Amino acid sequence: MESTALEVDALLLLSFGGPERPEDVMPFLENVTRGRGVPPERLAEVAEHYLHFGGVSPINALNLDIIKAIEAEFASRGIDLPVYFGNRNWHPMIEATVERMHADGIRSAVVFPTSAWGGYSGCKQYHEDIVRARAAVTDAPDLIKLRQYFDHPLLIDSFADAIRAAVHELPGDRRERARLVFTAHSIPVVADTASGPPDEPGLYSRQVAEAARLCAAATGFAEHDLVWQSRSGPPQVPWLDPDIVDHLDTLAEQGVDAVVVCPVGFVSDHLEVIWDLDNEARERAAELGIAFARAATPGPDPRFARMVADLVSELVAGAKPLALSDFPRLGCTANGVECVPGCCAMPPAGRRPAR
Repeated sequence: MESTALEVDALLLLSFGGPERPEDVMPFLENVTRGRGVPPERLAEVAEHYLHFGGVSPINALNLDIIKAIEAEFASRGIDLPVYFGNRNWHPMIEATVERMHADGIRSAVVFPTSAWGGYSGCKQYHEDIVRARAAVTDAPDLIKLRQYFDHPLLIDSFADAIRAAVHELPGDRRERARLVFTAHSIPVVADTASGPPDEPGLYSRQVAEAARLCAAATGFAEHDLVWQSRSGPPQVPWLDPDIVDHLDTLAEQGVDAVVVCPVGFVSDHLEVIWDLDNEARERAAELGIAFARAATPGPDPRFARMVADLVSELVAGAKPLALSDFPRLGCTANGVECVPGCCAMPPAGRRPAR
């Protein structure tokens, strides 16, 4: 969908959702994995990750902070749009939020998803959320999803500064030889192949690789690694690899003694970041004698809210799109319509990621 001026009444921040009490953890995970064939033992394992943090996911609070920053950015630019918050898997559910928007008289809204990527889980499922929510609300407002933003200059700048700051967390005598490692959420290989238009498969992994390349170039690293994390599902199903923890073992064998890990696939410190990286990966690095520093995610950075405002301006005012790559600007359609027929097809049952 090309950027053309149009009238909208609001912005809806649409996210994944997360539990906020211990008793919410299993119902939340059952929502996430319904119909996906995820083994019960995997659910129990993931539940323990949440319970390690008191059964509270940080994602809702982080999103509320982002919303406050967006509201402040809108005010500074004279953008008169209220900001609403809805989730796919836990309260506030998108259906309830769209019902409230309708009651408030909202007729048309732009939707900002907290995923920068293409692919089923990263993009198309948000379109499905929009379709489902509108079907649940009589005379629902039109909902126009904003485009994928993995290569927006402000996002890359934020990650680059976070990488530079992380380098300075390492011991001084190891900084010059630190290895830069980017990580993103793994998905089944079949899902990655299906991501993007049918004639351009592998959009998700290609976008992640491009974002990593841009960040490495911005920080002056001549080399970098791209690895994956947070896989789930049956072990016989191939997923994008190597896993971050396995990769640390490989780096240790190569004599690497310092790493900077950048969670380029995440906009905020979701559970996958604070568990998989700040706990599991950090602990393994310590066992291997590797100095470990993790770059911050961009959500709390003021530039993130500026990027959201830029994306809104592209759509509602026809402003020039800002992007650092030649990838097509996909993901922006109204009311859940596919970008192109067959784009980001849903993977077979049981092969979708359980985030």
